[in-house]
Amino acid sequence: MTDLIVIGGGLAGSEAAWQAAQRGLKVRLFEMRPVLQTGAHQTDALAELVCSNSLGSNLPDRASGLLKNEARLLGSLLVECAEGASLPAGGALAVDRELFAQKVTERLEEHPNIEIVREEVETIPNSPTIIASGPLTSPALSQSIVGLSGEGHLFFFDAIAPIVHAESVNMRIAFRASRYDKGDQDDGDYINCPFTKEEYYAFVGALLQAERIELRAFEDAIKSGVKAGHFFEGCLPVEIIAERGVDSLAFGPMRPVGLRDPRTGKRPHTVVQLRQDNLAGSLYNLVGFQTNLKFPEQKRVLRMIPGLENAEFMRYGQMHRNTFIASPKLLRATLQHKTRDDLFFAGQITGVEGYMGNIATGLLAGVNAARLHHSQAPLTLPQTTMLGALCHYVTHADLKDFQPMKANFGILPPLEFASKVGKRERGATYAERSLADLQTALDEMVTA
Repeated sequence: MTDLIVIGGGLAGSEAAWQAAQRGLKVRLFEMRPVLQTGAHQTDALAELVCSNSLGSNLPDRASGLLKNEARLLGSLLVECAEGASLPAGGALAVDRELFAQKVTERLEEHPNIEIVREEVETIPNSPTIIASGPLTSPALSQSIVGLSGEGHLFFFDAIAPIVHAESVNMRIAFRASRYDKGDQDDGDYINCPFTKEEYYAFVGALLQAERIELRAFEDAIKSGVKAGHFFEGCLPVEIIAERGVDSLAFGPMRPVGLRDPRTGKRPHTVVQLRQDNLAGSLYNLVGFQTNLKFPEQKRVLRMIPGLENAEFMRYGQMHRNTFIASPKLLRATLQHKTRDDLFFAGQITGVEGYMGNIATGLLAGVNAARLHHSQAPLTLPQTTMLGALCHYVTHADLKDFQPMKANFGILPPLEFASKVGKRERGATYAERSLADLQTALDEMVTA
C-alpha cells in the first residue's frame, strides 16, 4: 500500500520522501537513474550534487545560513547528512559530494516506510504525489506537466564549473587562504590563483575569443514557441559575464577582496579561487567558473590561470537545461497545486534556486503531504521566515518577469525599525525575527 508518490530522487525529492515517511506515510520514491540518464549526473546515487559542492554560507546572519537554521529547526535530513560530509570551506557548508550522496541514499534505503523505485514516471499520477523531478525532468513527464498547466513549461540554461586534480596545481604560484584570514595563510580553506593586471586582461581576451558549445535546445525552443529564458543570473557562464565588459569578472567571481598574495604582500589584481571538492582533498572546483566553452578550449584557456598552467581536469564545465514551471499561475504557498489538493511540487522545478532552496521546499512539501494525509491543514509559513518568503515569492511573482530565486534578505518583509538597525546588524536582526516567527508557528501547530 502506498500513501504518497515522490517523483525525483534529488535534493528536494529525497528530503520530501524522508519527511513524509517520518510522519508515518508509506512512500514510493521514483528515480529514473540509471534506467534513464540525464547527461549531467555521473552516478545513480540519490541527492547527487551536479554543480557546486557548496550549500552556501553557514553563517547565521547570511540568507543561506538562515535558511539552513530554519531547515535544522524543521528537522532536515539532508542538512544533517551535509554536516556529516562537510569539508573546510571558510564560512560555507561544502561537502564531499560522493559521501553526501552516499549518506542520503543509505538513510532512505534503510527507512522502513520508503520504497525506492528505479524507473521513469511518464505521467502525473492520480494519487497523492510530490513532483520534485528537478531541472532535468524527462521529456515525457515534462509533456504531462505542460498538459496540466495549459502552457509551455519554462526553462533556462544552467552551468557547471570545472574540477581539477589538486596535485596538478602549481603551489609556487597559487596560495592557500580564505578571505580576510588573520592567521597562517598555509591553513586557508581555499587555493587562490592570483593575476597581475596584464595576466587578467590577456585571460579575458582569450576567454572572449574561445569557441563555445552551441545551445541548440534553446534555439529549438524559440522556434517552437516554448517560453524560455537565457541564463539564470546567479549562475552565469564566465564567458557571458566577460561579454558585459572587460572588468566584469574583476568585480564578480574574480574579485580579490580580503586576500593578499604572500609572494608580494599585496592584494592581487584579480584571483580565481579553488574550493575542496572531496574529503581526500585530491579534487578542487573553480569557484564561480561555470562555463560552456568547448572542452579543448577550456583546457587551453583555463591553463592561462596562474598556477593552473599544468592543470589536469577531472571534469570540464558544461551547460544543462533547467526546467521550472509557472509557479505563480499553478501553485499555492503550501506548494500544493491550485486545483488539486493532493498534488505538490518541490525543488528547482518550482523556481527556487540553490541547493538549500531545493532541500527546504522538499521538506515543506513532505510535511504538508503528511498533514493532508492525516486530515490536518497544510502549513503556510510566515513570510518573515526565509522559507516562507521563498514559497511566497515563487507563487506570487509577476509571471511575465518570473525567474528562479535564491534565498536573500530582499524577499523578506522590511524590518519594523529598519532605520535604527545598522547595515552590519541587519542580517542578524532578520535572522532573529525569522527564527522566532518560525518557532511560534511550530508551537501553534503543536497546540492546534
